Amino acid sequence: MMSPESVQDWLDEHFAEVVARREVPGASVAVLAEGRVVTAAAGVLSTATGVEATTDSVFQIGSITKLWTSALVMQLVDDGLVDLDAPLRTYLPDFTVGDAAASAAITTRQLLCHVAGFEGDVFTDTGRGADAVERYLASIRDIPQLFEPGEVFSYNNTGFVVLGRLVEVLRGKPFDEVLVGRLAAPLGLTHVSPSPYEAIMHRAAVGHVLGEGGAPVPAPFWALARSNAPAGSMLAMTARDLLGFVAMHLAGGSGVLEPGTVAAMWQPQVKLPRLSGMGESWGLGWEMAEHDGHAVVGHDGGTVGQAAFLRVVPDHGVAIALLTNGGDVFGIFEDVLAHLLKELTGVTLPGRPMPPAEPEAIDPAPYLGRYADTITEITVGQDADGVIWLDRVPKGVIAEIGEKPLRIRLVHFDGDSLISAEPFRGIHPVFAFIGRDETGLAKYVHYGRVVARTRKGTV
Repeated sequence: MMSPESVQDWLDEHFAEVVARREVPGASVAVLAEGRVVTAAAGVLSTATGVEATTDSVFQIGSITKLWTSALVMQLVDDGLVDLDAPLRTYLPDFTVGDAAASAAITTRQLLCHVAGFEGDVFTDTGRGADAVERYLASIRDIPQLFEPGEVFSYNNTGFVVLGRLVEVLRGKPFDEVLVGRLAAPLGLTHVSPSPYEAIMHRAAVGHVLGEGGAPVPAPFWALARSNAPAGSMLAMTARDLLGFVAMHLAGGSGVLEPGTVAAMWQPQVKLPRLSGMGESWGLGWEMAEHDGHAVVGHDGGTVGQAAFLRVVPDHGVAIALLTNGGDVFGIFEDVLAHLLKELTGVTLPGRPMPPAEPEAIDPAPYLGRYADTITEITVGQDADGVIWLDRVPKGVIAEIGEKPLRIRLVHFDGDSLISAEPFRGIHPVFAFIGRDETGLAKYVHYGRVVARTRKGTV
């Protein structure tokens, strides 16, 4: 097994080369092992400015922010202010979505493990003021309930904004202030930046998207709306600070969370279908899996051209945070994070799903049709040669930030799951078709998020 010293030697020798080879503009990594943190950085924060990425540079952590929101919610539980299984309206009387019965029944636990069932990709911009999250809560009163609370896992950004509002109401302060005051400050973290106003005080990474020639170019703006901050729209920090937050969990809460609370957060709450790049189950905020007999927990995050990865092996006391601002982010994940995790713990992270060499011939009739949510329209069809195609058209904020329409050839993967025959951004996305209506058609397509069928029939 590698020591912290040998990890540092490996990073000094290889990290910059990997960043360049994977065409990642800039990246930062931190590794926690044997109670010590070693770090490295390489590349540039923006190809437009050429400013060098350093270990004290802040990158957006995207949806890894949900772990911070989860910790704030569990502090409320520790303080006796929230019962995870009581209706959320006990604490947020104004919480309402499009289904009255679901609105009255949804619990905090269901929000933490992504089974609340309402539309999860609502990115309404409610302004830059301290009331952005409060106004967001009022804006979702009519969003659709896709399935019964507790029925199925569907990754839900909207739900974590609701949790952010729960934190605001019970702490009496805006979400950003609570995050800094109850997590960053007690842990002595110096570069945690909940908005661009703090990030600009440090060396801040700019996200990159693919330009017309295929090379990464600076994204058209730095962050998404403040209203989605509790879900991960703008929180930035150094890789070292992210591991400072993780170290608190590995130490059993360190006075920030009560003894036993971390263990409860790392208990599986809901199992997931096999999907690209996601774990086997979800805990209270945390993504979870078991590999080589060891629990591995973590989360990934993506914002406008930035991608972040966090993996923790609790029984080894090892954690790795990798922050990037574009390029082949899955490639650098394999070359750096997965490699070092194996060297430090013996745990091999499974490769991402691959299409079978000889896919089984299937009848795709139950899967064909149209599916839609607020950011995506998906059509699954079959051509005259029997080839199955999935067309995904972005809309709303996803289209605004430059996401392009996608056409994918699908083949059978496993059960009611199909997989992309060709790679897309370094992975083969898996699409699970779940539920059946009275005619035998799939109700939903699941690729981490559940998207509901919009009308019956085939195309």
